[in-house]
Amino acid sequence: MDWGKQNRMDRIIRPDGHTLMLAVDHGYFLGPTSGLEKPRKMIMSLAPYADCLMPTRGVLRNCVDTNIDIPVVLRVSGGTSVIGKELLHEGITVSMKDAVRLNVAGVAFSIMVGSEYERDTILGLSQVVDQAEEYGIPVVAVTAVGKEMARDDRYFALASRIAAEHGASIVKTYYCDRFERVVDTCTVPVVIAGGKKLPEMEALEMAYKAIEAGAAGVDMGRNIFQADNPVAMIKAVRAIVHEKATPREAYNILKANSRKKK
Repeated sequence: MDWGKQNRMDRIIRPDGHTLMLAVDHGYFLGPTSGLEKPRKMIMSLAPYADCLMPTRGVLRNCVDTNIDIPVVLRVSGGTSVIGKELLHEGITVSMKDAVRLNVAGVAFSIMVGSEYERDTILGLSQVVDQAEEYGIPVVAVTAVGKEMARDDRYFALASRIAAEHGASIVKTYYCDRFERVVDTCTVPVVIAGGKKLPEMEALEMAYKAIEAGAAGVDMGRNIFQADNPVAMIKAVRAIVHEKATPREAYNILKANSRKKK
């Protein structure tokens, strides 16, 4: 691997082999998501506790201070909305030259394995990988799922391996039972998506189980910025990812930091 690309990978995934990514790209298809109605305030309060930020280019340019010391994985897929008929038919929305102008550490592109448009999105991933390799930029492939798709280890292992086979440097997928099979059969690091908002303890348990199963980290959004106390929650998740805290220990960190706010 070229020095530049390896350097970017090392900024995303920390020396202990783990990463806490903060996903704040939801607006590209959901619009003003609860908790991100005013992205700048939320992002700047949480960024000091994250290893990596995952925004869109609009939010990055308009809502993130330029002096921030955090690597960015830029969302480069989209083109559909939650109210449209083809939510799972994303395409490339950002040129690699613009990603370079934004000084990103990586780019993120979604594939929809098993959907009507899987061919378009997988070919789109391959195109993004080709473009990114010219500049030594890692690609995070996001294995998005539709309501009709299976959410088990067979499906996520299939989707994750396909993403890696097409050149992704990191795969972002969903946690499931027997998650170790997903990790073991993927040839690149795997991080889990936080997904929909869960009760705090459930979100912490999911993060813990994923790390125990071999995940390189978590890329959480709603389970952090929609929490009652987002800063306390990201500190708790960070303890699991980097300090080997148990869910109960992390929950105690959450509660202790929540009391400090009061």
